[in-house]
Amino acid sequence: MKDPQRELAAKRIDRLRDLIRKSRVIRVEEASRHLRVSAATVRRDLDQLESLGEVQRVHGGAVSIDTLLEEPLFDDKTALAAKQKHRIARAALKLIKPNHTVYLDGGSTVLELARMIRNRTSITVVTNSLRAAFELATPGPRLILVGGELRRLSQTMVGPLTRQLLDQLNLDIAFMGTIGLSLEAGLTTTDPAEAYTKELVMTKSREVILLADSSKLGRVSFARAGSLDRVKTLITDDEAEEQIVAELEKKGIEVIRT
Repeated sequence: MKDPQRELAAKRIDRLRDLIRKSRVIRVEEASRHLRVSAATVRRDLDQLESLGEVQRVHGGAVSIDTLLEEPLFDDKTALAAKQKHRIARAALKLIKPNHTVYLDGGSTVLELARMIRNRTSITVVTNSLRAAFELATPGPRLILVGGELRRLSQTMVGPLTRQLLDQLNLDIAFMGTIGLSLEAGLTTTDPAEAYTKELVMTKSREVILLADSSKLGRVSFARAGSLDRVKTLITDDEAEEQIVAELEKKGIEVIRT
């Protein structure tokens, strides 16, 4: 004999799957409203889907496993969306003023910005990126390198050892990259040690400027690397989805599309 409660639960979970498939990211409150069930019921259903390997739970909801981003090799990242990254870096360049102390993160778009400030002798650059440091090793900005453990994939110094220097500094602007950016999960990346350093930097800077092409928006990677509450400005390209841009602006984030 069929169990009506089990049938009802199975249909509800199928509807929840459809919601996640369409939006890639689902919030508990949103699913509760669509399915007309309690938030507690949605959380239990999401936990079940996570146990089946279909979603990954994040703060306030879940994301489709298909949405989770892996990290390409650094040289491959540099080649992706190269024109968009150049325009984003050009817009970021306008925000740097004389005597600023700026932090350059390890992303490929941020590396493009590093190439544009080689001759800015009036600023101080702090970076954990070996690639950015190489670009700035010739006479140019005052350069301070962050020590730590080398992450070879991104060519950055990461992890708890980076705190020893960063705790001593106050930064005017931190230019950050990200593997993924979503309203639910914030900034995300593939490596917890790198995520640790990114989040620490964001607490040390007066302004956080996120440089991310539109392919990163609405996507989630493995490790949380910072809250959107810390981000003052997002610089992206003109293909960014209107809905995501509107939601970010509702949170008080200035969005510059290049």
